[in-house]
Amino acid sequence: MKIMHLTLASVAALALVACASETPAEETTTDTTADTTAVADDATAAGTIVEVAQGNDTFSTLVTAVTAAELGETLSGTGPFTVFAPTNDAFAKLPAGTVEKLTTDDKDTLKAILTYHVVEGAVDAATLTTAITQAGDAGYTIKTVAGGTLNAKIVDGGVVLTDAAGNIAKVTATDVAASNGLIHVIDTVLMPK
Repeated sequence: MKIMHLTLASVAALALVACASETPAEETTTDTTADTTAVADDATAAGTIVEVAQGNDTFSTLVTAVTAAELGETLSGTGPFTVFAPTNDAFAKLPAGTVEKLTTDDKDTLKAILTYHVVEGAVDAATLTTAITQAGDAGYTIKTVAGGTLNAKIVDGGVVLTDAAGNIAKVTATDVAASNGLIHVIDTVLMPK
């Protein structure tokens, strides 16, 4: 439940940052970098990752999933966490009935999927893009709290993540601040092995 709440809050936070007016970044490596000062200021007002997600209808499916997986308390914890938060549209790309089945009949798999979207620490866009650039053509490997890995690359000026199943998610908004971490919004649900 905590993870679901954290994931939902993360997604909501990312959406809020995407909608906010742009402020020149202190250290910009790509268009996905946000002003770290603005992020820090927003974090105190935004609440936890779960609360941020709950405050945005774009993440209602994520919030439902976090609640069903009983990850809300975890994702509302001290952290810090970085959540790659899929939107409702991202969940809608899954085969019909998948979300309903996971939230009612297969909560262990749901929990594994949701924690695959969470990284320990607050990894902002500038740090991530620098790591990707330094990693070169192979991309940067991100370890998730689920124990799996994601491959991050910069494609056409934006960050893309490739999961264990070969699915590709685009990061559509970055550095959505929460009191216990950051949310980066993605357009596809990531799947572990």
